[in-house]
Amino acid sequence: MTNPEEDLPRPAKKLLVPPVLDMLGVDELNAYIADLNAEISRVQRAIASKQAHKDAAAAFFKAPPAP
Repeated sequence: MTNPEEDLPRPAKKLLVPPVLDMLGVDELNAYIADLNAEISRVQRAIASKQAHKDAAAAFFKAPPAP
């Protein structure tokens, strides 16, 4: 017997828990933006690295051209 809940898509993991912004001052909000921008840059570098590895693997395993 199968569990119907197993057939449902799993909710996406939320990696960041946004803070409540109401209690932060302008300087703290600017610092938060700087932290977010730094994190975005870090993730973009990770994506570029993974894409480079994927492209290198695809090139390595590419079938030779037909004669």
